[in-house]
Amino acid sequence: MIKHNFKKLTIWIDAMDLCDLTYNYTDTLPNKEKYNLVNQLEKCAVSIPSNISEGSGKRTNIHFAEFLTTALTSSYEMETQLLICERRKYGNENELKNILNKVEVLQKQISNFRDKILTQN
Repeated sequence: MIKHNFKKLTIWIDAMDLCDLTYNYTDTLPNKEKYNLVNQLEKCAVSIPSNISEGSGKRTNIHFAEFLTTALTSSYEMETQLLICERRKYGNENELKNILNKVEVLQKQISNFRDKILTQN
């Protein structure tokens, strides 16, 4: 297995940027969502880079790929929560569209990276 320095992985850097954007966005959501959408969005935002970094320390690429899958599924969960915000017309529309776009781009990046490391076995 090729060891990966997670701090140098584009997917981790982009996931950290997404985390920052998400926290900024959730600051603008209604107080009634503090323990619902806000909490869930922030957990997903944290989960994505956390699973990338945790997986990078695993012994095999297969194990790393499992953590990338978890990061990916967290991104899908996050996308659904953002779409709920969109339907509810929460927050700034342009900010929300930007985050949704970044989530979709990151999903492709994680998926492609996972496929790449699995072919290195």
